[in-house]
Amino acid sequence: MSRIEESIDIARPPEDVFSYLMDPGHMPEWQESAVAARRLDEGALRVGSRFRVQRRFGRREMSMTMEVTELAPPRSWHFHGVDGPVRGDVRGRLEPLGDGSRSRLTLSIDFEGHGVGKALVPLVVRPRVRKEMPRNEAHLKELMETGAAR
Repeated sequence: MSRIEESIDIARPPEDVFSYLMDPGHMPEWQESAVAARRLDEGALRVGSRFRVQRRFGRREMSMTMEVTELAPPRSWHFHGVDGPVRGDVRGRLEPLGDGSRSRLTLSIDFEGHGVGKALVPLVVRPRVRKEMPRNEAHLKELMETGAAR
């Protein structure tokens, strides 16, 4: 299946947006389905770092461990799910706009289903993410531009 990709322009420099996005603890602040997220290691986020994300799909909650597989601050990253029935594969890219005080964020997501996840990905996860992703990016834009992002 094809990746789901969305872009949005944010009136903040790439460094600011990247810094916010690289703290997994912020995920529940801007992503509708994220209930909780926490690092599984200490120190600066780096290739090999892992974090656990708990998501709600309808009445069901699922957890997934994500591993950082690529990191090129402040321009791009790649996180890959390493466990759980639904494993996300997330790529992000930030491009400076104009004089560098604005950014274009592009998020690209794909999924692997394992066990029951093989049925969940096409029937539940993909349709939900297609609807949620533009709202998540719009919410992130609002948080970043109003200074509400911590």
